Amino acid sequence: MPPHPCQICNNARAQILRPKNHSRICAGCFISTFEREVAETIISSNLFQPGERVAIGASGGKDSTVLASVLKTLNERHGWGLDLVLLSIDEGITGYRDHSLDAVKRNSIEYDLPLKIVSYTELYGWSMDQVVAQVGKKGNCTYCGVFRRQALDRGAAMLGVGHVVTGHNADDVAETVLMNLLRGDLPRLSRATSIVTSTPSASQPKPSPDGQPAAVSFTNVKRSKPLMYAYEKEIVLYAHHKKLDYFSTECIYSPEAFRGSARTLIKNLERIRPESIMDVVRSGVDMAKLVPDADGNCKGACGSEKASKTQAQQDEEAEAEGGCGSSNGQETGGEMAEMEKKLLQDEQAEEEGTETEVKMPPVKATNGQRHGRDAKPGLPAAALVGEANGQNHDRHTHPHVAISTTVPIRSKQEKKSGRKPGRHAPPPRQRLGQCERCGYLSSQSVCKACMLLEGLNKARPKTGIEVGGAGG
Repeated sequence: MPPHPCQICNNARAQILRPKNHSRICAGCFISTFEREVAETIISSNLFQPGERVAIGASGGKDSTVLASVLKTLNERHGWGLDLVLLSIDEGITGYRDHSLDAVKRNSIEYDLPLKIVSYTELYGWSMDQVVAQVGKKGNCTYCGVFRRQALDRGAAMLGVGHVVTGHNADDVAETVLMNLLRGDLPRLSRATSIVTSTPSASQPKPSPDGQPAAVSFTNVKRSKPLMYAYEKEIVLYAHHKKLDYFSTECIYSPEAFRGSARTLIKNLERIRPESIMDVVRSGVDMAKLVPDADGNCKGACGSEKASKTQAQQDEEAEAEGGCGSSNGQETGGEMAEMEKKLLQDEQAEEEGTETEVKMPPVKATNGQRHGRDAKPGLPAAALVGEANGQNHDRHTHPHVAISTTVPIRSKQEKKSGRKPGRHAPPPRQRLGQCERCGYLSSQSVCKACMLLEGLNKARPKTGIEVGGAGG
């Protein structure tokens, strides 16, 4: 069978079958296509500003090595004027990180990019080898992930860089989407599926009056994923055909991680249908729009036209359309929605202390009923007003006489301060602040990194124990 020609240039022999579209192309066309797609992602997402200083999170693996190579090539080709630097984190994993850092140092020399290495021991006083010896291999990835994220921000602040790019690819994003779904953690989908993640305070620092660039705070660092839509297999192919120098050994502590289960599922799906990876990523992006933000606002999931309208306009249109029912809201769905709305209004009014009057259903008095002495316990006191005024219900009862009673709701001043919220009350909103100990951004008074460090330091012995030689 004759070899297939490249479907792009139609000259060279096809060497690569792309997972994305199953096209057969040669190595040269694949490299140029891969670089063009990454450039289109960067330009369409407006990731960089001209002359911006950008730190590349370099681990020595295939993803960060390809990212550094592609960014350097595109920066020179398109004239973006980016000031690129390499930022590496030394977790302190003997036999793994020390060898990968050697690859990063070689790439720093080859690409002529400055390198900054920040270690866990320098920042936290603990290496990952020490953490694993303390907590075991079951929860060690939690420590490493929390420490690494904060270490990248702190390292960027040391370099005066406000933008860090990482080598997360489409496979990584798909794994994260599945992990969040399996754990029921939908609010994290927005960060996982966004190509740009930044803190609310992240912005371009303003230069000082003397013209010098302002210092960058470690709470003011933007992150982006230029390789978010690139398949892991294509990244490996790019590194292979470009003959890049990278470290390919997996972390010795990662086999116990939950991500490994999600990775296995993604790889099995890819064998059956390679397009599943991008489908999972796009589904994660769409599902993230359905999750309201901290203020309860829609993220565009309702459509551009509906999202641009106010809530009052949407409510009016929903009422005009008849809600869930087909008879202008008069069916079961519309009645239930109306009842739910009324309950929410009543609870809101009760919490705010506004005057509310609850009307009891009319009670029909029939012959033979004795309202005075045979009244059921729990009947509102207003129903006995007539008897208190001397009226005898035994002799003056009339058939089908409706008795309407009203029960006023207590005002806000009359309520107890410790009353529990209603069952429909919204959960308390978390506000992003700063950690009281380290100053890192956190929705709690103490960030997760400080809490993990506190647990480690409590178990650390205060004094060392030395065993001397045998005495005479």
